[in-house]
Amino acid sequence: MTQHRHHMPFGAELQDGGGVRFALWAPGASMPVLEHRPAGSDSWRAAALPAIGDGWYELVLPDAAAGDDYRFRVTEELAVPDPASRANPQDVHGPSRVVDPQAYEWQDAHWHGRPWHEAVVYELHVGTFTPEGSFAAARERLPELAALGITAVELMPLADFAGRRGWGYDGVLHFAPDASYGTPEDLKHFVDTAHGLGLMVLIDVVYNHFGPDGNYLHAYCPDFFDAATPTPWGAAINFDGAGSGPVRSFFVHNALYWIEEFRFDGLRMDAVHAISDRSRPAIVEEICLALQQGPGRSRQVHVVLENDRNESHRLTRDEQGRARTATAQWNDDLHHAAHAFLTGEKDGYYIDFADDALARFALALARGFVYAGEPSAFRQGQLRGEPCEDLPLAAFVSYLQTHDQVGNRALGDRIDRLADPRLVQAARACVLLSPHVPMLFMGEEYAALTPFLYFCDYGETPLGRAVTEGRRTEFAGFAAFAGNSPEVQVPDPNADATFDAAKLDWQERELPAHAAVLRQVRELLSARRQRLVPHLARGSRGLRHEVDGDGVLSVSWTVDGGRAQLHLLANFGQAGQTLPRPPGQVVHSLHVAAKDNGSRKLLLERGGVFASLEEPRDD
Repeated sequence: MTQHRHHMPFGAELQDGGGVRFALWAPGASMPVLEHRPAGSDSWRAAALPAIGDGWYELVLPDAAAGDDYRFRVTEELAVPDPASRANPQDVHGPSRVVDPQAYEWQDAHWHGRPWHEAVVYELHVGTFTPEGSFAAARERLPELAALGITAVELMPLADFAGRRGWGYDGVLHFAPDASYGTPEDLKHFVDTAHGLGLMVLIDVVYNHFGPDGNYLHAYCPDFFDAATPTPWGAAINFDGAGSGPVRSFFVHNALYWIEEFRFDGLRMDAVHAISDRSRPAIVEEICLALQQGPGRSRQVHVVLENDRNESHRLTRDEQGRARTATAQWNDDLHHAAHAFLTGEKDGYYIDFADDALARFALALARGFVYAGEPSAFRQGQLRGEPCEDLPLAAFVSYLQTHDQVGNRALGDRIDRLADPRLVQAARACVLLSPHVPMLFMGEEYAALTPFLYFCDYGETPLGRAVTEGRRTEFAGFAAFAGNSPEVQVPDPNADATFDAAKLDWQERELPAHAAVLRQVRELLSARRQRLVPHLARGSRGLRHEVDGDGVLSVSWTVDGGRAQLHLLANFGQAGQTLPRPPGQVVHSLHVAAKDNGSRKLLLERGGVFASLEEPRDD
C-alpha cells in the first residue's frame, strides 16, 4: 500500500512536523486574514496573513490539522474559499477544508498505465451515470465496463461548481472534486478500483475560463485575468501578461495534482483554442512538458486536447513515436461528417460536412482531420486546420457522439434516436474497427435513448433566469420551438426534471433491441483487442479511401509500422451490394455473407461492415 501527495506553493499544506501552512496569492488585497475553525468547533479564529513578497501571503498554524475548515477574509465584508482548496464540502461559497492527501492508502502500486494505442475511451458524467450520481456508485459499474472491452474511462470535469448539479465546465475551485459526487477519498477509491481492473482514468479539465458563480479571484487577484482580452466567458485568464507567472504555476500544478495525488492517467483539456496565450512555450505545451518530465518518467501519462483549430503541430511524435506535446485530439471532424450523412442535418457547422458527407467520413477515417488546411464555409472561407498525413491515427479520438454533440441539442437527442439504427450500427463499427482511438459516450454501448440535456443549478437567481432564457432564445429560430408552444418546449436547465431525465436507464439495456447492440459492441471490442491492437503499437496511416455511387465506403490503412494492411468495407446504401472480398484474415463482419463458397465475393447487406487484416507472409 502506498500514499501519494502533490506539493503545492499555495493552498493548505500539512507540515511534516505538524500544523498547516496556508498560502494565498492576493496582489489586490492589502491585509488578508486567515479564518480557521478546528474540526468539531463552532468558533472561528482569525489571524493576519503576513506578506512574504510579490503578492504572496503565508502563515503556518501549528495547531491546525486535517478536517479543519478555513477561509480567507480579503476585505472587511468578503470572506472567500481557498482557490486551491482540496475540498469544499459546503459548495463554492462556503469555507474550504484541510485535507490529508496521504490518508488514502493506494492498492495500485504495480500500476504504470497503459500505452495509448490500447485505449478504448468511455466518456461519462458522474452525476448521471448512475441513479445515485456518486463516485461510489460509478465505481460499482467499473467491472462491467472492463468486461465490455473499455480500457479508459474519461470523467467530465470534477472541479467544484456552483449548486448540486452541472456539466462541470463552470467549475471555480479547480483542485476540489465537487462535493455532490463524494469526498476526495471516494474519487481516489474510484481511480484505484479502475486500475485494479486494468482501466485508465482520464479527467476533463477546463483551463480556458472560470464559471460565473463562485469565482472570487477578481476581488483580490485582478492579475489573474487579462481585462484587455475578452472571451465568451469574460476577461481571459492571464497566461502571458505582467504577473502571469503565478497564474501559469496555478494551472501547471493543477495538472500535476490530478495526475500525482489522484493517480489519474491523463487529462482531456477542454477547448484549448479558447486559451489566449502568446508566450513560448504556451501554457498547453508547458503543462504537457511538466507531465512528461514529472510523473510521465515512471508511468504512462496522456493528454488529449479539444482544439477546434485542428493544430497538428501539437500532436507530432518524436523518432521513437512518443508524443512531443499532446497524445491525441478529440476528432470532431469525423463526428460531424458521420452525423451529417446519418441525419441529413446541415445547420451550423454541419454545413462544412453536408456536401458528400459519406465521402468526408471516409476521408476522416483515412487521415484523421477532414479540415487540414482547407477553407471552411461555416467560417466564411477561413482556412482551418494543419496537414495531418504524418500523424499516427492514434492521435485522433473518434466517436459518433459526446456530451457536447448530444447535450448541445435542444432536447439532448442521441444519434440512436435521430438516425436509422442499422446505419448508426454500421458507422459505429467503422469507428471501432479503425486504427483511431475510439470513444463511446455513456450508454452508447447499448444504444441508450435517454437524453443528455444541458443542466445546471443556479436556481431562482438573475443568473439562473438568464441561463434559462438564453437556452430558449438559442433555439427560438428552430421550427419546433418557434413561439415556445406548450407542446414542445426547450427543457429548463435549472429544473430538477431536466437533470433527472439525463440519468441513464440501466434497465433499458435488457430490452431486446438494446441488448443486441450491447452484444455487438462487445463483439467488436473483442475483435479489436485480439486482432487489431497487436498491430497498432508501431503506428498506422491511411492508404486509400473511396465511396462509390451505391453508398459503399472502402478504406485501407497500413498498420504495424507499414508491415500489414487493414481493410474496411461498409455499405451505407439502400440495398445489398456484392463486392470483391478484401485480402487477409477476417477481423469482423456485420450483416455480411459470402456469395458462394468458391468465390472471393461478399454480399454486404444494407448496414453491412467487413474488416480484414492482411499480414506479411513468413518467408
